[in-house]
Amino acid sequence: VQLQASGGGLVQPGGSLRLSCAASGSIFAINHMGWYRQAPGKQRELVAIMPSAGSTNYAGSVKGRFTISRDTSKNTVTLQMDSLKPEDTAVYYCNALVQRYMFRTPVDYWGQGTQVTVSS
Repeated sequence: VQLQASGGGLVQPGGSLRLSCAASGSIFAINHMGWYRQAPGKQRELVAIMPSAGSTNYAGSVKGRFTISRDTSKNTVTLQMDSLKPEDTAVYYCNALVQRYMFRTPVDYWGQGTQVTVSS
């Protein structure tokens, strides 16, 4: 299973960026898809995650500014980031909990990371 992320870049404070991630390979089901980020010198943290069933979870620092969405038919997840702040600067990682075959335990997969820099 591979997760291919795209859409990072440099943006001014108050601007917007859209991150996308597509999962490919042998996939029976995806339990959840979402995004984490890691800023220099800090631990990786949850940004937003969307399960196949249940409520979407956002980090408090991004609520009201970021929106996560999934297309379960295409195994993709998108993060729309608005009103970006310098403290949003980080490497963003796509994450998916994937069940590769029926009756198999789901396993976490990670994308390669995409840099988001918010600076004037």
